[in-house]
Amino acid sequence: MTEISVGPGSRTNTPDQAGKAAVFQALHARPGAFVIPNPWDAGMARILAALGFEALATTSAGLAFALGQRDGTVGRDATLANAAAIVVETDLPVSADLENGFGDAPGEVAETIRLAAAAGLVGGSIEDATGNAAQPIYGFDHAAERIAAAVEAARTLRFRFMLTARAENFLHGRPDLDDTIRRLQAFERAGADVLYAPGLPSMDAVRAVCAAVSRPVNVLAGGSGAATSVAALAEAGVKRISLGSSLSRAALGGLVRAAREIKESGTFGFAADALPFAEVNAAMRDHQSIVLRAKASM
Repeated sequence: MTEISVGPGSRTNTPDQAGKAAVFQALHARPGAFVIPNPWDAGMARILAALGFEALATTSAGLAFALGQRDGTVGRDATLANAAAIVVETDLPVSADLENGFGDAPGEVAETIRLAAAAGLVGGSIEDATGNAAQPIYGFDHAAERIAAAVEAARTLRFRFMLTARAENFLHGRPDLDDTIRRLQAFERAGADVLYAPGLPSMDAVRAVCAAVSRPVNVLAGGSGAATSVAALAEAGVKRISLGSSLSRAALGGLVRAAREIKESGTFGFAADALPFAEVNAAMRDHQSIVLRAKASM
């Protein structure tokens, strides 16, 4: 079992937002690929930081599940409050899953970026999914205008906010690789820093996307798509690997297996695989330190 040690991600002497943004930008510029895991709350963020990850990204689905809601039903205020709680808990750069920007109009997307920066985030993703099952993907021109508005808002900030533009075709029953690439290329022209098409079905599709654009490409791992390993994705040209809701679902899988063992067998063998209390507790912060750190960041 990997032990949790309180390392660089848990220091109290944290860099300011501009410093975190510079670190995040540098991660996208260096050779190879890096993994950006997706905590759904502040405690999970502290554990992932203590394990040595270099940046974090929130997960809309993981948050929704933790709140007892379906993905896509958590509003902007709750999403950004959760992100702010994660930001304050580590010295790592944090990017947020901002879904479709919580509005159809480009101006609403721009406002979401400004509020995300105010929450302490140094990056965020905007997707071209509408949330409307009857018309799940925004029209091409509208989608590009929304990304352009997000980029314009990001460029008014005092630091480099890394804007990720997402083409959602493959998650919404539109397995059109040509249209997906066309959208990503339009988002690149609009100024997006990172390009992301979740759900790509094969490594050939991953390679095609990476070859078609010049900005860093994010790929979703941990699901049923093409992702196989960090090394294989890096070889294909991927720069950043995120996990979406897979860590949340892995944790829920462990909970369900444990509960079923108790319910069906009346035994407690699951506890042998649980993280020791002392290790988890050591990765957390006491309440007084949290208050002092929050005040210092204001």
